[in-house]
Amino acid sequence: MQDLDPQLVAQPAKPVRSVIALGSNLGDSASILDVAVEAFRKAPDIEIVAVSPRAKTAPVGGPEQPDFLNQVLIIQTSRSPYGLLEFGHKLEQGAVRVRDVRWGPRTLDVDLIDIDNVTSQHPVLTLPHPRAHERAFVLTPWSWADPGATLNGVPVAELAARADDAATVHLVEDSR
Repeated sequence: MQDLDPQLVAQPAKPVRSVIALGSNLGDSASILDVAVEAFRKAPDIEIVAVSPRAKTAPVGGPEQPDFLNQVLIIQTSRSPYGLLEFGHKLEQGAVRVRDVRWGPRTLDVDLIDIDNVTSQHPVLTLPHPRAHERAFVLTPWSWADPGATLNGVPVAELAARADDAATVHLVEDSR
């Protein structure tokens, strides 16, 4: 493995705010997201601050595939960014995610969007997420969970409204 940037492996001195995006479009997506949220809730060193309502969204990029259910978690964690990434990958493995096709269908996608304003261009973990600022399927649920949120100094709700996929994001009523 490539050498990791020290800020990606350093455990913070105190819990930091992080934004996690969840998505699923294979299998029982609602149950898969429920299991992922519960895993975050039960994980040591992670406290859930907010859980967004779910959004039904059209896929962006990749092959033709079913719509997604997307959700965003706002957490406080004392895990390192890389430790949080590993946790997300274990959840994906538990949901039997297959990574054959870039932006293809998946049982579970766990993306680290923003971790306490850490910036990294490392190929293993880029922060903030390199495409989050243009993806309404992330930004809209994030704005529902944290209406005052900003990304790179711009209100998340404003970024969501400008995103190319903004019209494809729909609130799933009674999503939890």
